[in-house]
Amino acid sequence: MSSFAPITLAIDAMSGDHGQPVAVEASVQALEQFPELRLLLVGDQAALTKSLRAMKSQASSRIEIVHASEVVTMSESPSKALRNKKDSSMRVAIDLVKGKRAQAAVSAGNTGALMAIARFVLKTLPGIDRPAIMSPLPAVGGTTHVLDLGANADCSAEQLFQFALMGSAFVTAMRGIAEPRVALLNIGEEEIKGNETIKLAATLLAASSLNYQGFIEGDGIFLRPVDVVVCDGFVGNVMLKSSEGVAKLIGHFMREEFTRNITTKMVGLVARAVLRTLASRIDPRGYNGASFLGLTGTVVKSHGSADAIAFTNAIKVAVAEVEHDVPARIRSLAAIAPAQSPKVMNAAG
Repeated sequence: MSSFAPITLAIDAMSGDHGQPVAVEASVQALEQFPELRLLLVGDQAALTKSLRAMKSQASSRIEIVHASEVVTMSESPSKALRNKKDSSMRVAIDLVKGKRAQAAVSAGNTGALMAIARFVLKTLPGIDRPAIMSPLPAVGGTTHVLDLGANADCSAEQLFQFALMGSAFVTAMRGIAEPRVALLNIGEEEIKGNETIKLAATLLAASSLNYQGFIEGDGIFLRPVDVVVCDGFVGNVMLKSSEGVAKLIGHFMREEFTRNITTKMVGLVARAVLRTLASRIDPRGYNGASFLGLTGTVVKSHGSADAIAFTNAIKVAVAEVEHDVPARIRSLAAIAPAQSPKVMNAAG
């Protein structure tokens, strides 16, 4: 964090699979790493006060508890959460961003509900039809940023174009890459592959000022050197959960092989440092913190089952997005290259 720019975040401390114990521990860890960070911990005041006292950290002095009487459950429908739970920890955290008391909100709660509430309260940026969820994934030579990861199951070509624009703005702001390489996720790299929506989106991207690299297949997300991969939320969410499963499978197989007999156990001891490094590189916790792009404010979604390490990483993502003012970057790029510009429409026609 910049020494002259204190940041205040609103933390939805009650949502997610583990609720306030993980949120409180992660909040304290983040405060200990960022001396100028301030947190508004949203949820049941009595429970949060008790948890903070148990942590016995001086960093807790930079936490203010904001009481919320309700919790959005992981199985609750987005419409019900939006309509009936206006005093939920999730809603109050988003309201704090709208009211400028916080510069970003972080939640491990129900993704659909969080997106519905964030979109209703904060609204989308001019030129953006729908927000999208984006997260970094480990790849050969660096990191690949993929969107949408679940907010929009069905998308038009114009919306896929907007996702590419938002992803490019994010990578430029956060990674300092002037012209991020953008690809469309497809069932093949050839121009004839894919449905009509994907083909039209490719036409829009090729006619734009974005650094469009063409189609990319699923394995290319991790192996091909691109910075942004665009897809609809249905495909993106399946891809994300599949990759998380593969990472866990690799870990499981490695533990099996290195504990098979005395010889493999000895080999495992010799290779411990390498194995530890490998595990950290593919550990999903290190990439926790998905960004809700296209909103007027900053919202970061932590995995629902996140532990304190993973939730802390989501808080770090929110800090970085605030520092780089990602919504403003997207607003500027959308104003320069809107999806409905004559150049793009002529190419589509």
